[in-house]
Amino acid sequence: MALKQQIQGDLTESVMDKEELRSSVLRLLLAAILNKEKEKRYKLKEDKDVPLIDEEIIDVILSEIKKRREAIELYEKGGRHELADKEKKEAVMLQKYLPEQMPEEELGKIVKEAIKKVGAKEQKDMGKVMQELMPKTKGKADASLISKIVKELLTPKND
Repeated sequence: MALKQQIQGDLTESVMDKEELRSSVLRLLLAAILNKEKEKRYKLKEDKDVPLIDEEIIDVILSEIKKRREAIELYEKGGRHELADKEKKEAVMLQKYLPEQMPEEELGKIVKEAIKKVGAKEQKDMGKVMQELMPKTKGKADASLISKIVKELLTPKND
């Protein structure tokens, strides 16, 4: 619950400071969190509120960042750079609520350990490696970066 309270406090602060973009981003994030809480409540068939734990809130934040990245890509393809810039700013604001990101070197070590553990030899084993890695790296590293490192390590080197 601490993360949700932090977001709510930051929203109040941004409204007081008249930061429209930040307020808008935090409102959308809180709405997404509320929707996820309702979904959880429905799945559990509870009558009372079922708050999300911080890890579940991180999932919501990651989902919101992913939406922004997809929008950035589409806006840039369409030549709408001002909208892409706005989405980039929003993604940066959301990123602040994620745990500190792992350095690429540390990530490389974890990927190598996972490859060794699952016995992956080629690219078709990538799914097994990713399945092993995701619980360890969730919220701490970008999935596309993890995927890139796994691909590089599973691609045979042509000497």
